[in-house]
Amino acid sequence: MTGENRSEDGGTDGSADPSEAADPLAAAGVDPVVPDSASDAAAAEFPDDAEVREFLREVAADVRGDSSESKQLSAVLYRVSDLYDPAESTSPEEIYLNVRHIMRIKEQGGIER
Repeated sequence: MTGENRSEDGGTDGSADPSEAADPLAAAGVDPVVPDSASDAAAAEFPDDAEVREFLREVAADVRGDSSESKQLSAVLYRVSDLYDPAESTSPEEIYLNVRHIMRIKEQGGIER
């Protein structure tokens, strides 16, 4: 035995080279979708709440830094704050899909042109 731990299905326990690790969702052959319960909640109106909106935007400004990760987190928080702004038109599902798209592009190393 080489000292490598094997799982019940005969694969390794992930202690191999992490750069070779497949995306768990791609490996499972599924594309995550928003469950019906979340879709129902997404259809509900978010009340105009200036206090929540301003709090989220303050946190977004606070976490924004020089790294791309902090900028992305800040952008997500700002988008979530839009749920509480009557002047904006968005839904939790739209935010989720947008963030998922951004993360896939980042994982690929950028937009292929």
